[in-house]
Amino acid sequence: MRKTTLISLALAALPVFGTAGPFDDLASVEILPGWRNAAGEHMAGLRITMDEGWKTYWRAPGDGGIPPQFSLTGSENITGFTPHWPVPELFYQNDMYSVGYENSVVFPLRLYSVDPEAPMRISGQIHIGVCEEICIPVTLDFDELLPVEGERDAAITAALINRPLTADEANVGTVICRIDPISDGLQVTTVIDVPPMAAKEFVVVEAGDAHVWVSEADIARDGNRLSATVDMVHHTGEAFALDRTAVRITVLGDNQAIDIQGCAAG
Repeated sequence: MRKTTLISLALAALPVFGTAGPFDDLASVEILPGWRNAAGEHMAGLRITMDEGWKTYWRAPGDGGIPPQFSLTGSENITGFTPHWPVPELFYQNDMYSVGYENSVVFPLRLYSVDPEAPMRISGQIHIGVCEEICIPVTLDFDELLPVEGERDAAITAALINRPLTADEANVGTVICRIDPISDGLQVTTVIDVPPMAAKEFVVVEAGDAHVWVSEADIARDGNRLSATVDMVHHTGEAFALDRTAVRITVLGDNQAIDIQGCAAG
């Protein structure tokens, strides 16, 4: 079963980012106010617009990338949120792959509140990396009142539709993770029973722990058997235990994706 991540408002501040800097005009943020659903959740969106030819990153950006970090610490009547990630693009530069979005992207945010009958104020920052020939960390501030009554937004809806397929939708069969120790961490080989989705596929493996670095995957396919091998190293360099249920595997190809949560021992 695919898990939904509820992010605390306190996750915001990362020391790698500072306040507004001289490069922040390379990108801008716009709040899409969105609408309140029958469950009392509010669906809003952040539209990031960059200068022509500039890119920003997906949640697992690849080597050297900066994943977006959302901070809603100045918000009112918002207790947490779940970001939604549109299907990203693959970029190859300087002998490295990165995963992200070019020119613009809308990140839908599902917001949870104390009182769903009252207005919400969404206030905070998004920290992103903006890249052309070089990559620059940028912090963008936002603040807006989200009324109880709101209309569905076409841009938010389109971003929600542009999502990865679930494992069931993609006819994924068994998914296993073989784990072998290496000198500074673990080597993990995921083996997925799934039909080919593109002539060239790219696999991203996430450990489910932000403190664990994961290498680019070495990919092989044999019929409906797709394997991806990565190295995982804890940022402290110390040994760590891998929770297979927290492992997240994304298969990318031809502007589509499959999102797989968890793997079995094998």
